[in-house]
Amino acid sequence: MLLAIDTATRLASLALHDGRQVRYEATWEAGRQHTVQLTPRLVSAMQEMGLASTELQGVAVTVGPGSFTGLRVGLAVAKGLALAQNLPLIGIPTLDVVASAQGRDRRVLVAVLQAGRGRICTATYRWRKGWQRREGPRLTTWADLVSEIEQPTLLCGEVDRRGMQELEAQGERAAIAPAAQRLRRAGFLAELAWARLRQGDVDDPATLVPIYLHPMA
Repeated sequence: MLLAIDTATRLASLALHDGRQVRYEATWEAGRQHTVQLTPRLVSAMQEMGLASTELQGVAVTVGPGSFTGLRVGLAVAKGLALAQNLPLIGIPTLDVVASAQGRDRRVLVAVLQAGRGRICTATYRWRKGWQRREGPRLTTWADLVSEIEQPTLLCGEVDRRGMQELEAQGERAAIAPAAQRLRRAGFLAELAWARLRQGDVDDPATLVPIYLHPMA
């Protein structure tokens, strides 16, 4: 069983994947309470599934971009489990998880995270037997992002009210993914990590570090 941990932003998520399917998943608004909420949620998930930590086969974690506190908490727990149980550790960029929830599409895909103070973090993807990142992550604003849209583009992730207004003004050039597909879920993190685990592509707990574009709010 692979454990997936995502505490990159105010949204947190956990999942357990057995190599064939997601067996458990929980996603919730953690706000700034990752430190006090993550471990109890994790213990509850393991108990609900009747699992001991010794039965885990690997640990996956989002590595950013994201908030300083959120990333630090998630990485600390993931590294602690990996070292204590001698488990493979896989770090996945946060925006790759957002993109992976989208189905095959010919359009350019832009995944978004809120960065506070009117800023957003984005990464751009193209479908090539799966979503392949072509640009980013980078820090920008809705106005600058919209000014760069020159071809049909699908937006996913944390699209706030201002983003909705900016994108809807672009007409058919900019489409917004349905709300359920915009939600960042650890089940998709687990899928990405399991594919890497099968290939033996794992990270060193001693050198895996978060991706910070700037201290997010």
